[in-house]
Amino acid sequence: MTLLKIAQIGHPVLRQPAAEVTPQQLQSQEVQTFIDDLVETMRDAQGAGLAANQVHVPLRICAIEVKDNPRYPYKPNIPLTVLVNPKLTPLSDETFENYEGCLSVPDLRGVVRRHAELKVEAWDRFGDPIDAVMRGVTAGTFQHECDHLDGKLFLDRVEDPTTLCTWKEFGRQHEAAFRERVIALVEKWGS
Repeated sequence: MTLLKIAQIGHPVLRQPAAEVTPQQLQSQEVQTFIDDLVETMRDAQGAGLAANQVHVPLRICAIEVKDNPRYPYKPNIPLTVLVNPKLTPLSDETFENYEGCLSVPDLRGVVRRHAELKVEAWDRFGDPIDAVMRGVTAGTFQHECDHLDGKLFLDRVEDPTTLCTWKEFGRQHEAAFRERVIALVEKWGS
């Protein structure tokens, strides 16, 4: 497997909507190898997810996984999930405030409003359908990664720029209170 270079804020690839993947593309050895590399790169960078265009490949593919992640110790675990051509549909008007960061926006975090419950429709890496409901903090992770596929960064969704902070200051000033909010979300939504 190959570790891929992660695009940083300012690179145009992060702002272009990714292209739909055809069934033939998905079955190709090239795309399957790319998915392996995407997952390996996400794990190496300790990300909770990584979208294809974050590694300079503008296809509608993203990987999500949280497994006792040291960058996000408060996030519930999410088994490895590869989404191809995902479509997210909010299931209620309920939202929550999520402190987010991004591998493409190093050392910066900010508060983003996310839907608390949504339907996820996609293919998995083998072309089998995914039809699932995600809730709470996990739903926020799915929205963050799928935003990338539309050329959006979490910074585009920060409503109050005074919430922006470095990772160090997040840990010092905001993490304890945010952990309490996450615990309440997990109790309510189960994830």
